[in-house]
Amino acid sequence: GPTILTLSTLAVDALDAGRKVALLLDLKPALDEQKLDARLVRDFTKRPHEPMSSVLRGLLPRPLVPVCLGMTHIRRERKPSEMKVEERRRLGNWLKNFPLEVTGYRPFSEAIVTAGGIDIGEVDPRTMESRKVAGLYLAGEVLDIQGDTGGYNLQAAFSTGWLAGESAARSEKKS
Repeated sequence: GPTILTLSTLAVDALDAGRKVALLLDLKPALDEQKLDARLVRDFTKRPHEPMSSVLRGLLPRPLVPVCLGMTHIRRERKPSEMKVEERRRLGNWLKNFPLEVTGYRPFSEAIVTAGGIDIGEVDPRTMESRKVAGLYLAGEVLDIQGDTGGYNLQAAFSTGWLAGESAARSEKKS
């Protein structure tokens, strides 16, 4: 989603610099720790004799259940009635702080967002003309502009494109 798109530039820069990148995901953002613990108690009370691998399907997408059980060191066949308070809290903590290590990124050809480009300080903002190359008008993705997600990059491309086009046309009429 938008958060990952925004963070991706920072993650790529950090990976390129040889640094470790890790994310903590809140898999239950609508519940604070106390409400999540109450939900776990409720689910465990309703289904005390079912295996945890089954009970957790009410909280997580099916593919995440074995990941959760493995990372929290809870056996899949363990029953909620056998769970200790510390194990339940460890499970709740994992749901609120799911750790992910970012180890790489996809190639440029698959990019959804890009970063970099011509420094906007090298462009006249009134015309979008290059300050280094007279008669060269720049717009959109060739500029080093990163707008927030939600259409801002498209708006920047449209607006700078229109201004560059208008300015180039005016410049052509003068010559």
